[in-house]
Amino acid sequence: MKKKLALALAAVMIIGLFAGCSGNSSSSSAGSSTGSQSQGGNSASQAEELNVGVFYYNFADIYITSVRNNMDAKLKEMGVKYTNYDGANTQPTQTDQVNTAIANGVNLLIVNIVETSSPDAAQKICDAAKAADIPVIFFNREVADEVVNSYEKCAFVGTDAAEAGHMQGDMIAEYLLANYDTVDLNGDGVISYVMFKGQEGNAEAEFRTEFAVTDCNEALVAAGKPELSFYAADNTSKYLVDTTGAWSAQAATDYMNTILAQYSEANGNMVELVIANNDGMAEGAIAALQPAGYNLGEEGGKMIPVFGVDATDSAKEKINAGQMTGTIKQDAEGMANTIAALVGNVQSGSDLMTSIDSANGYNVDESVDKVRVPYGIYTGEE
Repeated sequence: MKKKLALALAAVMIIGLFAGCSGNSSSSSAGSSTGSQSQGGNSASQAEELNVGVFYYNFADIYITSVRNNMDAKLKEMGVKYTNYDGANTQPTQTDQVNTAIANGVNLLIVNIVETSSPDAAQKICDAAKAADIPVIFFNREVADEVVNSYEKCAFVGTDAAEAGHMQGDMIAEYLLANYDTVDLNGDGVISYVMFKGQEGNAEAEFRTEFAVTDCNEALVAAGKPELSFYAADNTSKYLVDTTGAWSAQAATDYMNTILAQYSEANGNMVELVIANNDGMAEGAIAALQPAGYNLGEEGGKMIPVFGVDATDSAKEKINAGQMTGTIKQDAEGMANTIAALVGNVQSGSDLMTSIDSANGYNVDESVDKVRVPYGIYTGEE
């Protein structure tokens, strides 16, 4: 368990709106409320003392937007003053935002790191927090254990990166085994697929890309069916990646339009299954399929099964409308609530991880302060 947080330092910090910084930001000041005394014996409320910077990798990400909306609601409910920052998927921008916010008196960092292919960016932010003696909570995008363990006031809130891939693979296999002949459009006995990968080097993307296919293949083979076949034999990677690292719907739409120009039912080589690392890319694929007459949600209409991850509201709407097949729920509200529990500990002057344990319903790694929010399967309204 980590040491008591030195919130007494907050009494001498300047509390106010942040000065301008690179990138976009938005702020909210909650009304004053009476809280317990700080460790230094000051009578000022903890809510007034907290000055939180929340740094998102990209406001444009659909799932992150959902987390941000839930986070805003929780921090306002707690009476916590905060400022949101948009890293716009650019690590130097986010790093500058963090450094500027610290210089202007922020005393708690909540960071959705941009760069995930190496631990360097997260470590620099952690080191900056340590130098300022303020806590830092990384979330959603995995940071290395050594980063979290390098500072006693550092924690991570995210998911088990492999879990989504395993669950997606199981979900896809179950659907295919129940609908194999319908999905096999050319009747060759093999299901051809395309995989849309969000980002190279990102833990979530790597595991989803791997296990969605390998776990599905394992189940297919066990049932006497052949493994999935990537639609383009010359693509040895067996995925198409968003080269911007933004996991964007547009990237999937562009890829799918290119595919449809060459691969079709008429040619006997139509892509028969779409697997995407997130719902944004899944919806992007659907946006290309619909003008070609697929996934319109019409009874008896042509359907290419499309699977994503996140269970965003728009994806659930498409699933319930018969335009998308399934998704793995990444709980945006649960993510925000878990982060808020850590913020509450800081607000009360407790250790960052106080009561964040299995006895209180949290899944925490044994050797590092990482809290895992579970995934779930969504295939439509019950």
